[in-house]
Amino acid sequence: MRAELRALALLFLRLGATSFGGPAAHVAMMEDEVVRRRGWLTRAEFLDLVGATLLIPGPNSTELAIHIGHRRAGWPGLLVAGLCFIVPAVVLVWLAAWGYGRYGTLPAVSGVLAGIKPVVFAVVVQALWGFGRSALGSALTLALGALAFTAALIGVHELVILGVVALIAMVDARVTTGGVAAFAGLAVSKHVAAAGGALGVAGGGLAGAAVALGPLFLVFLKAGAFLFGSGYVLLAFLRTDLVVRLGWLTETQLLDAVAVGQFTPGPVFTTATFVGYLVAGNAGALLATLGIFLPAFVFVALTAPFLPRLRENALLSGALDGVNAGSLALMAAVCLPLGRDALAGPIPVALFAAAFVLLTHWRVNSAWLVLAGGLLGGFFLG
Repeated sequence: MRAELRALALLFLRLGATSFGGPAAHVAMMEDEVVRRRGWLTRAEFLDLVGATLLIPGPNSTELAIHIGHRRAGWPGLLVAGLCFIVPAVVLVWLAAWGYGRYGTLPAVSGVLAGIKPVVFAVVVQALWGFGRSALGSALTLALGALAFTAALIGVHELVILGVVALIAMVDARVTTGGVAAFAGLAVSKHVAAAGGALGVAGGGLAGAAVALGPLFLVFLKAGAFLFGSGYVLLAFLRTDLVVRLGWLTETQLLDAVAVGQFTPGPVFTTATFVGYLVAGNAGALLATLGIFLPAFVFVALTAPFLPRLRENALLSGALDGVNAGSLALMAAVCLPLGRDALAGPIPVALFAAAFVLLTHWRVNSAWLVLAGGLLGGFFLG
């Protein structure tokens, strides 16, 4: 057990320090390490975990790390993988918050990011190709993936997409009554999460106009228990609470906080660390971070033990295949704007092509490629 925990800690500390690009990129880098390099999970098992994270609120890539830790080393692994993925990003954001509080500005890292983005996009494309071969192996899953991709492009909510494709997959099994019941079982985690979110909303209402540690913790606990979606959803949520309702931050400060979460590695939800520091110092940073990530550990702990059992039931297994096809389509839809942003110019295109070849033909570790992209971007694009 100690060897497994040590391996988990080293892997997720490194991923937490080098995984730029948001959840889709994080998932791709985890797949490279956990499936291709170490063989801890099959690609199908990995996709099951990806689908499970999309059915609960919170930071999806962090929840995926927690799931992987649980699969590899049980409850201790759950804690070790999750914490080690979060901590490097939290430390970097905390330092950025300290510098921002002292100098009133963010560091100039545009060139570094411009070099990292095409490399990250290459990692994501390579992973999507591998996922597609596993998740879209039949005419039905291929059709469900196309349906989900189209729905994502026109703005349908991700939970609606996943629910519909899961239900269609079960109806295809020609056991309509059992299918409805099974879909209800798959959605239990969502309803548990919604109940937790409602409690968070009630708790968040206790916050007053003054910045106190208790109300600050509750605001971020509510965010972690309730939010589905990207960092942009987090931006809208925090703006309502922190800028409009409570007046703890200005619009500029909030945008800078989200920017820090975007350009540092690891989960975007580390925005909470930055905000907590700005409004209540070191204690605020600690409590805001704890509040926003705690629900992820709770929701994964509640749902992880049931995932292997889904594959033992033919009907539930079919539903999970539908969810996996939908999850892959959602990742692909998210990657379109990432690609447009990443490939803006000949140098980024060259970086993308080189990274893709190194990944697919020589299996170079994605972390080294990200670091090299950042160095080259800082030199040529800064």
